[in-house]
Amino acid sequence: MWTKHHKKRKLGRFVMPLITVAFLSYFGYHSMHGDYGLRATETFDRQSAERQTRLAALVTQRETLEREVALMSDGSLERDMLDEKARFALNMSRADEIVIFH
Repeated sequence: MWTKHHKKRKLGRFVMPLITVAFLSYFGYHSMHGDYGLRATETFDRQSAERQTRLAALVTQRETLEREVALMSDGSLERDMLDEKARFALNMSRADEIVIFH
């Protein structure tokens, strides 16, 4: 009966640890710097906060416009509001008035 005896190589015992280190390094790097990594998450959170403040400003502006439209609707036409909008659009005023635009 013949048996083959292999000599143990010194480099053979480093193959599995090297593969493991390469694997962990690759995924470790991409968990920090990848498209969905920790740095990208910080950027997403910052953009979300900026957009929330912009949304709040736009909601406030929309509510203001809706109140003005409600004052100018057919059922409750306010003469003061209509007069103010007409003067602003035509850029006209009476001789005894002081106009301050803001």
